[in-house]
Formats: sequence, C-alpha cells, structure tokens
Amino acid sequence: MAYQPPIEKIQSYREFWPFYLHEHTKPATRYLHYLGTTMGLTLLVVAIVTQIWWLLAGALISGYFFAWLAHFLVEHNKPATFKYPGWSLISDFRMFFTWLTGRLKGEYARHEVWDGTDKKPV
Repeated sequence: MAYQPPIEKIQSYREFWPFYLHEHTKPATRYLHYLGTTMGLTLLVVAIVTQIWWLLAGALISGYFFAWLAHFLVEHNKPATFKYPGWSLISDFRMFFTWLTGRLKGEYARHEVWDGTDKKPV
C-alpha cells in the first residue's frame, strides 16, 4: 500500500521520516536541498577554519533559503521545518547523506513513497 501522510500531529521520528520523504518527491526539490546543504556545510567548515564567525549565519541562511525555495516553487507544500524544526533538520542531513551513498531510492521504496523519478506507483 502506498504511503498516506498522517492526518494528526506526528508523534515520533519513526513516523516523521516517511512523511519527510513524501514532502520531497520531486527531484528538483531534493537537488535544491542538496545545494543548500552543501553550501551550508562548506560555509560551516570555512567559518571554523578561518574563524570568521559571521559565515555561520551564511551557512544557516543558505541551507534554509534553498530548501524553502524548493518547497514554495517546486514542491508547492509547506516546509516541515515550520511544524517539526528538529526532525526536519535531522532529516535534511539524513536525506543528503543517504543520497550521497546511493541509498535514497531504496528509502523511498522501503517506505512506499514515490520518489518522482520513475512512473508513479498506482
């Protein structure tokens, strides 16, 4: 059976992860998230190495800017950050590193969420 988003408030991270995947079905949404995450991590490292601490603000802004842009212009949904900020941040990194290791498509399949890349399951 295909994933059905919960109607009520999500109570655990175990419930949240499939919801998060469902909210990121379009590849362009994920790519904008990856761009923001990459820029944010890069600025974080540069800030630590150079001790230019205002770059930390840039890291935070770049991560959220590209993610929110993706939700409003591509996915046409409300970012999970607004309702579940902690789990959303964890999931941004989880999605990024799962994608980097080539396991993201398997996560979509395991949770029966369409990843937007092949024919939509019936």
